[in-house]
Amino acid sequence: MPLFDKTQPLLVLLSVFVGLGLAQIRWFANLAPEIIVPLLALMLYATFLSIPLKDFGRGLRNFKVASTSLIINFFWTPIFTWVNGYLFLQDSPDLRVGLIMLMVTPCTDWYLLFTSIARGDVALATALLPLNLVLQVILLPVYLLIFAGTLVEINLIQLFDSLFWVLILPLFVATISRQLILSWKGDIYFQHVVAKMAIFQVICLNLAIATIFASQGKVVIQHPELIFQLFIPVVLFFVVNFVLAQSVGRYLRLSYQEVACLSCTTLARNSPLSLAIAASAFPQRPLIALVLVIGPLIELPIMVLISQLLLLIRRRGQWQQ
Repeated sequence: MPLFDKTQPLLVLLSVFVGLGLAQIRWFANLAPEIIVPLLALMLYATFLSIPLKDFGRGLRNFKVASTSLIINFFWTPIFTWVNGYLFLQDSPDLRVGLIMLMVTPCTDWYLLFTSIARGDVALATALLPLNLVLQVILLPVYLLIFAGTLVEINLIQLFDSLFWVLILPLFVATISRQLILSWKGDIYFQHVVAKMAIFQVICLNLAIATIFASQGKVVIQHPELIFQLFIPVVLFFVVNFVLAQSVGRYLRLSYQEVACLSCTTLARNSPLSLAIAASAFPQRPLIALVLVIGPLIELPIMVLISQLLLLIRRRGQWQQ
């Protein structure tokens, strides 16, 4: 696991405290809202650059795992998240919307690392990545309209404008950049670019987090209970979906490598992508974006524990190889 990925929870936490410190500087706190979306757009460009959309169909070759992961990620999880939010965050509509945005977007980067740690099928996980990315970009506005439309006011023009600037445009530019670099410089040079952009991605994400907390420092200080309100529904999501992946894996007689891949791709979430949309589409509702910053602080330690639990299941021979 690369150093940046190992230390990501600590970097996020450090960015939060740096942001709260910068919130005390009035001119920076006033400037911060203008910086957030460009930083997140750059981060998503760096993320999309490494994703080969031409391999979109390759993820469907293992039909059992692909179809199961798609059903869990894009059918079961949105419904379960809505119920989960209703049960635990009924009096906090902004937190419910943030929870929905966090949970309906499957991860497109570090779940590969956790799949690798758990000795799962990384090739299969990589093949599923373009599927997860394209479907969440298409379905996120649909989920917002269906599940969040009754909780907060959604300006459709502003929502689709946000989708264009922070998702569609970075994805388009990244796809063109990928083809140009590969054509002009070849695959070896491209891999060097991807490695450097991975660091750039982490830097942009953490700068954006610091900027969000700089712009909303007063809100965070006024709501220190946020992390405790979110803890139970977030943890419940991981427990229920982990048990579900294990149960379905046994029913379908998947190999250990396949079920480790299924577990990671249905558990890890794409908080940076959701954060980019929330910061742009809901600038007057900062609690939605704050949920998407707090979520990874809970998620990443849990994913470390889950990868170790999967290894324990493998070592004890509780799953067919």
